[in-house]
Amino acid sequence: MIRLYHRLTSGNSYKVRLLLSILQLEYEAVAVELEHGRNRVDEAYLRLNPRGQIPTLVDDELVLWGSTAILFYLAKKYDAEHRWLPAEAAAAAEIMQWLELAQNECNTGLFLARAIQRFGYEGDLTTALRDGRKALDVLEARLRDREWLVLQRATIADLACFPYAALASEGGFQLSDWPAVQGWIERIRRIKGFIGMPGIAGPEI
Repeated sequence: MIRLYHRLTSGNSYKVRLLLSILQLEYEAVAVELEHGRNRVDEAYLRLNPRGQIPTLVDDELVLWGSTAILFYLAKKYDAEHRWLPAEAAAAAEIMQWLELAQNECNTGLFLARAIQRFGYEGDLTTALRDGRKALDVLEARLRDREWLVLQRATIADLACFPYAALASEGGFQLSDWPAVQGWIERIRRIKGFIGMPGIAGPEI
């Protein structure tokens, strides 16, 4: 049985929940609350995740922390068709490039700007806004003449970069300045199995 430690307002948690939903995997969700801008964790949780962050995934005896590692694992183990993480080396490496963007500019920019302005995190908002604009600029340039970041279909590259781009307005960005990103967000929302989160609307019924 898969267990996911997460928080509904966390974009990093959401990208894992999104892939779990798309792959139609059942799991137990365990909420990790926020306290004074930080995760409220105890010693038992720190034994699972010494960083004290979310998400953390437990699958039988395996414990994984960090959304990038979890997305990689779920796609590798549970996607028999290799749709979300192709087996071919060059395509897989291209996907890893976009996972780097998700963990760098999307994180230091889009995530942090939202966290400062919505949740009271400490940080340099000016730098976060600069990095956030860079993340959106890179995505815009890539998506201007293509539908997806890698290949001709959505992959974990798209899921990794999606949440904080879709939540960019909560960090002070006007997504109308990045129309290709806006179109990509709408395409992701039409993927079978898509779910929403606070700030990101679910599929239209």
